[in-house]
Amino acid sequence: MGFLFIFPLLIVILALLASCIRIVPQAQALVVERLGAYLDTWSVGVHFLVPFVDRVAKKVSLKEQVVDFDPQPVITKDNVTMRIDTVVFFQITDPKLYAYGVVNPIMAIENLTATTLRNIIGDLELDQTLTSRETINTKMRASLDVATDPWGIKVNRVELKNIIPPAAIQDAMEKQMKAERERREAILRAEGEKKSTILVAEGKKESAILDAEADKQAAILHAEAEKERRIREAEGEAEAILKVQQAKADGIRFLKEAGADAAVLRLKSLEAFAAAADGKATKIIIPSDIQGMAGLVTSVAEIAKSQDGKTAE
Repeated sequence: MGFLFIFPLLIVILALLASCIRIVPQAQALVVERLGAYLDTWSVGVHFLVPFVDRVAKKVSLKEQVVDFDPQPVITKDNVTMRIDTVVFFQITDPKLYAYGVVNPIMAIENLTATTLRNIIGDLELDQTLTSRETINTKMRASLDVATDPWGIKVNRVELKNIIPPAAIQDAMEKQMKAERERREAILRAEGEKKSTILVAEGKKESAILDAEADKQAAILHAEAEKERRIREAEGEAEAILKVQQAKADGIRFLKEAGADAAVLRLKSLEAFAAAADGKATKIIIPSDIQGMAGLVTSVAEIAKSQDGKTAE
């Protein structure tokens, strides 16, 4: 009977002791209170709670967290209303301040983000807002980081996810972008035509230069060929004249060696005179002793006839 009473009591005591053991995993922290007052912040490891005295007030994740807030209406410096949604990356650095600093930290960060965004966008015009995302992100991160320090929160990064201007502004921006694209297209087309014209002109210029060079080279080659032809003709004529003179000199030398008398020499002179007058000379100078030479020719002819008659007898 006593055993049946002690056994359930042991089970209750063991369950109570087991509930007092707390194992804190990596990247987490536990905020512990004793009798309602802050006691300690437990990090990674095994910890023990005093039954009925200590309690875990809050579990805190030390990982970096991301919160995507809904689009917030903001007004630019030039009175254009637009909607901007933001993404905030934050991390809890002090679990105690996070547990006791603010009631709803996420809501507090959202409201703080909205007010900071309105203050920054209020100093910018529409065009600056659309082109200054990095500047806005940096200013917002710095402001939020300072404001959330008392809550044990560190803001690592703030990003503007979407910037949504009014429909009329969007239509005007689209028309402006279309006009800008058409202007760039016209510029590119004009530059292409310009380059094409320049290339065609350069091609014609190169072609004209090459044609001129070819004509020049052809003229040079033609002149050199004509020069070579004339040189060859002159050399041929000189060689022919040299051979004629050599033949004449050889004939005279042969006559001299053969012992030809003055009559034969005069006869040869007449032959040379006849050759000179063979239709090539326009003016003929007759020697003064032409009559004597003619008589000599007659004598030679008579001697030849007499010798022919003797031969016939």
